Amino acid sequence: MKSKLGVNIDHVATLRNARGENHPSLLEAAKEVIKKGADSITIHVREDQRHVKKNDAFILKKKINKPINLEMAPTRDMANFAIKLLPKYVCIVPEKRQEITTEGGLKLSKKNLKPIIKNLQKNKIQVSLFINPNIKDIKMSNKLGVNAVEIHTGSFAKALKNNNKKKIISEFNKIKRCRLECNNTSMKFNLGHGLDYQSAKYLKKIKNINEYNIGHFIIGESLFHSFSEVIKKFKGIIN
Repeated sequence: MKSKLGVNIDHVATLRNARGENHPSLLEAAKEVIKKGADSITIHVREDQRHVKKNDAFILKKKINKPINLEMAPTRDMANFAIKLLPKYVCIVPEKRQEITTEGGLKLSKKNLKPIIKNLQKNKIQVSLFINPNIKDIKMSNKLGVNAVEIHTGSFAKALKNNNKKKIISEFNKIKRCRLECNNTSMKFNLGHGLDYQSAKYLKKIKNINEYNIGHFIIGESLFHSFSEVIKKFKGIIN
C-alpha cells in the first residue's frame, strides 16, 4: 500500500496574518505544495479563525485540484460550515481557545459527535476522528461509523526528539497496536501531529498507513529548503 502525504498549510496563514495582509498567499502555497507532490491539503479552520479563515477555505475549494481535508471542532456551527464548503474530507478535532496547537485526541464520549458525523456523511463528506493511540478509541470510532481515524502522534514524536528510548518504544507500540486493531474494521488509518523526517521514517515500520498529515515541520523546513525538496524527501521516506 502506497502512503499519501497530506500537507497542512495553517502556518502559511499564521505568517500572512502577522501583517494583516495577503502575503504569503495561502492559495499560492497550496498550489505550490500540490505541484511538488502533496496528495491533499489540510486546513484547520478554528472557531476563532486565528489561522485559516472561512473565506480562505472557500477560495481553496474553488481553485485547487486536490482534496481538501478540513479539520474542525465538533460544533453545530462548524458542521454547518463544512456542509456549505463540501470538502472531500473532514477530520474532527478537539479545540481549546487558549491552546497553541491541538493538545490531544478527541473525547469520544461527547453525545453530539454521532449526529455531526452522520450529517457530514449524508452530504458525501468522508469523516475521520483525531484520536489518541489506544484500542478503546479505535473501537469507539468504529462504532461511530467514521471512514477513518487519525492517530495523534505528538507523544511519540516528542519522545523521539528527546531520545527517550523507553517512551519511544512504548508510544510506537501503542500506534502499532492501533493499526492492528484497525485491520478489524473498514476504517482508513492516518497519522499526524509533530511529525518530521525522523519520526516519519520510524513510523514507516508500521504497514498500511493511508496518509501522513504534516504541517508545521514542512512549512518551517521550507524556509531553509524549497517545498520541492522537503516534500520530495517526505514522499521518499513514507514510500
